Amino acid sequence: MNLGRKLEEVVRRYGAKTAIVLGDRRISYSELDEASNKVANALLALGVKKGDRVAMLLSNTPEFVIFFFGIVKIGAIAAPMDTRYKFYELKALFDNCQPKILVAESPFLEPLVPELPKFKSVEHVINLTPGNEGPFVSYREMLSTSPANKVSAGLQADDTALIFYASGTTSRPRGVMLSHESFIAEAKASGDGFAQTEKDIVILFALPLYHTFGLEVLLLTSLFRGSTVVMLPGLSIDSLVETIEKERATMFMGVPYIFALANNLAEKEGVKCDLSSLRLCVSSAQSLPLIVREQFKRYYGFDIVEVYGLSEAVAHVTRQPVDGTGKPCSVGTPLSIWEIKIVDNDGKEVPVNQPGEIIIKGPFMKGYYANPEDTAEMIKDGWLYTGDIGRIDENGEIFILGLKKDMILIKGQNIYPLDIETVLRNHPKVAEAAVVGIPDELKGERIRAVVTLNNGHLATERELQDFCRQYLANYKVPKQIMFVESLPRTAAGKVRKEKLKQL
Repeated sequence: MNLGRKLEEVVRRYGAKTAIVLGDRRISYSELDEASNKVANALLALGVKKGDRVAMLLSNTPEFVIFFFGIVKIGAIAAPMDTRYKFYELKALFDNCQPKILVAESPFLEPLVPELPKFKSVEHVINLTPGNEGPFVSYREMLSTSPANKVSAGLQADDTALIFYASGTTSRPRGVMLSHESFIAEAKASGDGFAQTEKDIVILFALPLYHTFGLEVLLLTSLFRGSTVVMLPGLSIDSLVETIEKERATMFMGVPYIFALANNLAEKEGVKCDLSSLRLCVSSAQSLPLIVREQFKRYYGFDIVEVYGLSEAVAHVTRQPVDGTGKPCSVGTPLSIWEIKIVDNDGKEVPVNQPGEIIIKGPFMKGYYANPEDTAEMIKDGWLYTGDIGRIDENGEIFILGLKKDMILIKGQNIYPLDIETVLRNHPKVAEAAVVGIPDELKGERIRAVVTLNNGHLATERELQDFCRQYLANYKVPKQIMFVESLPRTAAGKVRKEKLKQL
């Protein structure tokens, strides 16, 4: 089974049913299938072949879904990317995956226009913004002129469907290769775990589709179950609760930051909307603070089901019981398709309740695109080494204790400190730079950079922040920059980042 055939299977059952809602737009399963067939045929006409990569710079719209299915139906590989990335970041990713086509909306495309010739592999640029296509291929014309007949690409279940860039964009791109069968298996396990059906109405809010949780757990799982996905742009919590009431939504998934914002709204203004239609609230991407869970239960009357996962494992590999009986601070037990162990530094399984690295077996990634070294570091003897530290209790419940890898988590977004350090070290006044995450009550962490300057030079925090902003997505720019005479190091010369967190 591949993703195109899976969609066809769903269409035969739910064809006229609404699949996606965005404002006043309502798109049925049949319309989604037909539009994605047109995209598939248009891409073939542009010379896209099986295995070619198609880069996507798109927001959460029905067009993202249409293009995604159009790409995978012909055996090409979708490469969705963070729309907040700057040219410097995108260039590193394009150099890695060498996309043949770039699909974008005008707001994300216009800043790149002067730099497009530097994307050597890109042969065509498709602009999805109506009336503002410029010199690029028009999506509107594609749909009006392309046939809607089904395509046959001779796909295998283990063919790569998508490359995700979760982090490490500038320093060491890690493009997670996920197969058709991995997506389908994960969607089934996720839907089973959440007891999801065609009666569910799921809100897509503040979870970008270029991230695995938004694309796989929320979108694909919902579509393959015959559910309806309601897309809600922006970050207004008022709009969120109003939409839940209006659409009679049954499921909401978010990151801890969004649940904390919802609590803040309830504390200030009370709960003004009827949210009784909800049956399930899910949190992922980083640990959910106990106080956020308790406040949400007090204000809204709902338990939050916490899950754990990572892009390399498609999406989530665990879940707490959907009836709210999960242990506090636990992320639950593995889904049916996953096996989890806790091991020491030698790869040996540790006793119950002892901390160690979490390793996973199941339909995880095929590897990192064009990066065999990092793939070999991550996958050993059929197990995926997550780099996360955890423990398993006597009942099989899993607890996340921290990160073994050097990573910062902000609002559920993974950030590699090395990305920021690399940019800072390119500033002519900077001699050395080290970046750490420090606790933030609302966002989980915030970024602190500690730098030393070259002899005879002076610099300000604002000056270095502005420099970073030229090359990095805004959420990666350090909120605090500290200047020191030298970085603390171990006897072996390694920077002592724990010391930098304590400054």
